[in-house]
Amino acid sequence: MELKHEFRNAWEVERKNNKIENVMAYSKEYMTFLDNGKTERTSAREIVKIAKQNGYISIEDAIEKGSISPGEKIYAVNKDKGVALFVIGKNNLEKGMRIVGGHIDAPRIDLKPNPLYQEANLGFFKTHYYGGIKKYQWTATPLAIHGVVILNDGKKVDICIGEDDSDPVFCITDLLVHLAGDQMQKKLADGITGESLNLLIGHMPLEGAEKEAIEQNILKMLNEKYGMIEEDFLSAEIEIVPAGKARDLGFDRSMVLAYGHDDRVCSYGAVKAIIETENPEYCAVALCVDKEEVGSQGNTGMQSKFFENVVAELIALEGNYCDLKVRRAMANTKVLSADVSAGYDPNYPDVYEKRNSAYMGQGIVLSKYTGARGKSGCNDANAEFIAEIRRIFNKADVVWQTAELGKVDQGGGGTIAYILANYGAEVIDCGVGVLNMHAPYEIISKVDIYEMYKGYKAFFNLNI
Repeated sequence: MELKHEFRNAWEVERKNNKIENVMAYSKEYMTFLDNGKTERTSAREIVKIAKQNGYISIEDAIEKGSISPGEKIYAVNKDKGVALFVIGKNNLEKGMRIVGGHIDAPRIDLKPNPLYQEANLGFFKTHYYGGIKKYQWTATPLAIHGVVILNDGKKVDICIGEDDSDPVFCITDLLVHLAGDQMQKKLADGITGESLNLLIGHMPLEGAEKEAIEQNILKMLNEKYGMIEEDFLSAEIEIVPAGKARDLGFDRSMVLAYGHDDRVCSYGAVKAIIETENPEYCAVALCVDKEEVGSQGNTGMQSKFFENVVAELIALEGNYCDLKVRRAMANTKVLSADVSAGYDPNYPDVYEKRNSAYMGQGIVLSKYTGARGKSGCNDANAEFIAEIRRIFNKADVVWQTAELGKVDQGGGGTIAYILANYGAEVIDCGVGVLNMHAPYEIISKVDIYEMYKGYKAFFNLNI
């Protein structure tokens, strides 16, 4: 007879534990975070707000104070796009840290530097998509504009249009089905091109204008509200995201439909877990970074020196600084690379390997490796570290499962895991299953994200 390890159903476990109310309360807090953090900048802002409300001080204040002590709580911000939260441990940093690291950027559509134009009595923005998306999914749906503009005088202006019920929304048009015969013969990937993802933003001409009257009307409104002129688009970061709030999904409200689960769902879990962590044995870190969706490059991505530099600052505050202590701290560290996995979708069974898939409602997901095909580009977690995480989760009654990202030759993906592993740290990918991953609206299970939060908290606080 064939034997197979059966993973638990988290709903059944938490019902027996009388914790369903806790599951729902946690998801409500998370949905509020999503609504307030639609971009990496606003997510970082929300995380800092939460940290300050819970007694964290900035790394700059800690440096000015001149020392740190066990139990102290510190946050560091990376150019308004990334945040690291630290709870100083009883052991010196040289002994290593316990990091839960995720990312707060998400697939989206960005404006080009010179975006504004009009054609056929319609006003548009030219765009350039960010991250891996199915381009056709972003047409014919309500979209909002978020971002920041640095005006010519140096003033920084935040933009948010399309989230309030009284706001207008925006849209990328699609071809009507009556004329789409040729389009529908194309491959799905070619039906909508990147250069056709032009955002419809207006239609009314400026009274009295002789040329480009629709453009001029839009610029007039932007100038009146934000003080912008057209040249200011060159010093702006403006992002297009789905409009609207996170919503309960299902008659039983057991799931959440929202933009940006990948990977704010894991980053919020890390933040929530560290906020509830006091006096850990090893320094606990919730690390929320930018640029993962495009390879983690740049000075706000995981490949930057930001995190290493902050660790060096903290070691200096412990006293008797040397570079070797920084290297030891990184090498002795253990990491949960907090990123999502592909939830098994029975509508598309051909791309999954059923015995090694993440199932909705079966808790937090451990992924030994990601990568593509022959594990290309992956971090492959060591058996010894996986065993340690198993023991931690089992001791804390965390419902967990294991999975890989689809069939071997079907595709693949990567996370920040390999970057921290390059220092010699022990790292494993650890998140939740997601349906519709990278679509404008993704789906997660409320009980899965609750188990994830429990798992992250146990990782910070249990040492086995």
